[in-house]
Amino acid sequence: MSGHSKWAKIKRTKGALDQKRGKIFSKIGREIQLAAKAGGGSPETNIRLRNILLKAKEVSMPSDTIKRAINKGIGTEASDLLEEMVYEGYGPGGVAILVEVVTDNRNRTASDIRSIFTKNNGNMGESGSVGFLFDKKGLILIKKDLIREDALMELILNSGAEDLKTDKQDIYEIISSVENFSNVRSALEKKEILLESAEITMIPKTLIALDEKKTEAVLKLVDALDDHDDVQNVFSNIEISEALMDKFEKKEI
Repeated sequence: MSGHSKWAKIKRTKGALDQKRGKIFSKIGREIQLAAKAGGGSPETNIRLRNILLKAKEVSMPSDTIKRAINKGIGTEASDLLEEMVYEGYGPGGVAILVEVVTDNRNRTASDIRSIFTKNNGNMGESGSVGFLFDKKGLILIKKDLIREDALMELILNSGAEDLKTDKQDIYEIISSVENFSNVRSALEKKEILLESAEITMIPKTLIALDEKKTEAVLKLVDALDDHDDVQNVFSNIEISEALMDKFEKKEI
């Protein structure tokens, strides 16, 4: 999920964290391995690795597990040959969906992802079919009662942020480039401001609002995709009101 409904999705994700901790560690471990393989094992010189290690810290990933993933990436420990893929498609109501995966068998994963789309009233498209509808950005969420808007604006702009969105009732959305994400996050943490979420994500350029039935169908598709072992992230351009998301949470979609 992404877009203006992102903050609400966080609540659902955190609520299921304990039950999915093993799977989360596995997925982040794969990201760490690929980042280390591409840019080396030092977070000081590897921005991608540094950002992923922040994510690992958020979920209290054990240091030994992190070190093992880095070693696999730089080749000091044996590992499976992994590759990154992005699948694109449409969900119910024409919602655009991006699926980022890390796999050791692209044919198996492609078949699985296509099947999940089909079983949940979606369609997997060709490469490039919906990717142009998203921008890759850093996204940080914090509660509004922690800091005044003017003070936050000054802090994040001085650290390299691009935008501050304030249209949600109780959440600030801070947008940055991928390159400046770590700087913005560090500036907030130095001020001891609690972060609700901080990640590199795909932000939709436009949002689509659907009726309740189709929105629920999209959420079921997104959850089914996210539950696949090879799937790292799922992004969509659906817009969901706070009231509707609260209703879905109570139904435990």
